[in-house]
Amino acid sequence: MSPNLPVTPSEIAEAAIAASEAGAAILHLHARDPETGAPNGDIELFRQFLPRIKQSSDAVLNVTTGGSSQMSVEERVAAPFELSPEMCSLNMGSMNFGLFPMAERYSEWKHDWEKQFLENTRSTFFRNTFSDIDTILAKLGDEQGTRFEFECYDTGHINAVAFYLRQGRIKPPVFLQFVMGILGGSDASADTLMHMKSTADRLLGNQYRFSVLAAGRQQMPLGTMGAVLGGNVRVGLEDSLMIERGKLADSNAQQVQKIRRIVEELGLTVARPFEVREILELKGGDKTGF
Repeated sequence: MSPNLPVTPSEIAEAAIAASEAGAAILHLHARDPETGAPNGDIELFRQFLPRIKQSSDAVLNVTTGGSSQMSVEERVAAPFELSPEMCSLNMGSMNFGLFPMAERYSEWKHDWEKQFLENTRSTFFRNTFSDIDTILAKLGDEQGTRFEFECYDTGHINAVAFYLRQGRIKPPVFLQFVMGILGGSDASADTLMHMKSTADRLLGNQYRFSVLAAGRQQMPLGTMGAVLGGNVRVGLEDSLMIERGKLADSNAQQVQKIRRIVEELGLTVARPFEVREILELKGGDKTGF
């Protein structure tokens, strides 16, 4: 849907390094089939770009365990289980993940699979059961010392994080990602962001940090609001293809540059990778499997 999406391992590496140079302290990474651009969990694809990014950037490399709602859980976790990154995303509940409205907005497609992929989200769900979460926490957290970006699409997911915190299965500081604007999850609005933050305050107290991921046109406005509230911001082409109304973003780096300008104009400071590692108590890049 955008010619600017990085697809091949080389393109993904170059895009990630550019985002780091623009100021991104954490790089959230997926792999794609280099021929078609479809989501792909092949370990060998990750092996082609993770070491290159690590060699050229000191950013924290955060490998997805989400992948795609149309991949099996086994496909989604294969690479992180093998490669033991500093951070992984971890979705905190099963849900409808409706991308199908986007299919109505486009008449031309770069790849044959894209339209059907979106349409399939009418009849599939994004599986993240408690059993799945338990397995990921045990394999990556307990055994490998990986920390998590807990992706929370609504307040029920924050409640799940609080449950695992009470059980001692996860330890502070907890890093929450408020994911907003996905059909099936919370809407992308200021009221909802305040509700999610107040829920986290009530359930987690001072044991957490948070970031805001708003899909589509609310990416920059709600990210800015999150920063004003004391949080962090996630931007990128995974969540919004645009840099402004009616204009495709050239790259992930362009979005990073824009949000960096905004938060620095507000008098805030962009954290550097070594500071993020201290704040989130990460194990360090020397303890990964790549």
